[in-house]
Amino acid sequence: MKCPFCGYEDSKVIDSRTKNNHNTVRRRRECLSCKRRFTTKEFIEETPLIVVKADQRRELFNREKLKRGIQLSCSKRPISSKTIDEIAFKVENELREEVIDEVISAEIGRLVMLHLKKLDQVAYVRFASVYRKFQDKEEFITELQEL
Repeated sequence: MKCPFCGYEDSKVIDSRTKNNHNTVRRRRECLSCKRRFTTKEFIEETPLIVVKADQRRELFNREKLKRGIQLSCSKRPISSKTIDEIAFKVENELREEVIDEVISAEIGRLVMLHLKKLDQVAYVRFASVYRKFQDKEEFITELQEL
């Protein structure tokens, strides 16, 4: 690792710590030439996950966009933002564990619905109404009866 102070090409690691579920490593280093200390961070470089939309458009997976959709269905419900973050994190991890480059948006919706169904039935029905695009009240009532 090149020293940011003197440019020397070698340093020694004094301390290492993992952060963010072991996805980041923070290292304290000391330059072997000028003896000054500096910090580096290493991140796991993940392959991008592409979402295939219903109209066949493709876009990068965006956890923030997923969280916004979950937040809308959970509005005015006793569900913390931490829980919403956890659902989004779990859905993303489940998708990445499948070791795929592309995922259809319907699969993302299905995974979110599984988590919401266990958590809160009102949030589940709200999310399902958008995800499944209910056309009339009969479809909505059928979903409610299945709960």
